Amino acid sequence: MKEIIKLNKVSKVFSTEEMDTYALNEIDLVITSGEYVSITGPSGCGKSTLLSILGLLDVSSSGQYYVSDVDVSEMDDKHRSAIRNKEIGFVFQSFNLISDLSVEENVALSLRYRKDISASDYTKMAHDALTKVDMLHRAKHYPAQLSGGQQQRVAIARAIVGNPSVVLADEPTGNLDSKNATAIMALFDQLHQAGTTICMVTHNPDDAAKADRIVEMKDGKVVAGHEAVAAKQEDALETA
Repeated sequence: MKEIIKLNKVSKVFSTEEMDTYALNEIDLVITSGEYVSITGPSGCGKSTLLSILGLLDVSSSGQYYVSDVDVSEMDDKHRSAIRNKEIGFVFQSFNLISDLSVEENVALSLRYRKDISASDYTKMAHDALTKVDMLHRAKHYPAQLSGGQQQRVAIARAIVGNPSVVLADEPTGNLDSKNATAIMALFDQLHQAGTTICMVTHNPDDAAKADRIVEMKDGKVVAGHEAVAAKQEDALETA
């Protein structure tokens, strides 16, 4: 399988006059095409820092990071933004929709910065993405007119609209009630079954168990990694 993400001894250090603090300490990680990976661990273990680096929202202090075989470690901001816009979809805990743009406009916004997509395709691609998350009927509405679960569906549509190589999700059910959280996790499962590569940070063990593989972190390091087979078997027994 093609490697979508590869980290080689990636560290993130925050330095002060008194000491160096390692948010990440020589992380090695590979995510291949079509995988569904969850990253778990206690608060402060480095999960969000890792996701920010994976999403090219932050840079590492050392180590190499490859996205679809392209080394992005030493890229300038302009080139990193271009790679991020084409290769990476991001789903935030707090949705991060723009309040004065319609649902359709929110989803299509990132496409306007891509030279390989014509303006005539923006609307069609946005509608296709909204159809996948069952939100096309809300295309002309604004975020304030939507429930939390609906806003997260729109945020997922925005993440997948440009057919990225990987979708990164940061605690995607953290701001939702249990009913909406269950629906969002079911949507991620549908996207994965359709071939989407997903990497999700979560502190929720039930959400983590939905993935194919669980990566556990502690004190800025990967301390374990295993398939989520047992948890999936339990789910199957409960629904049988």
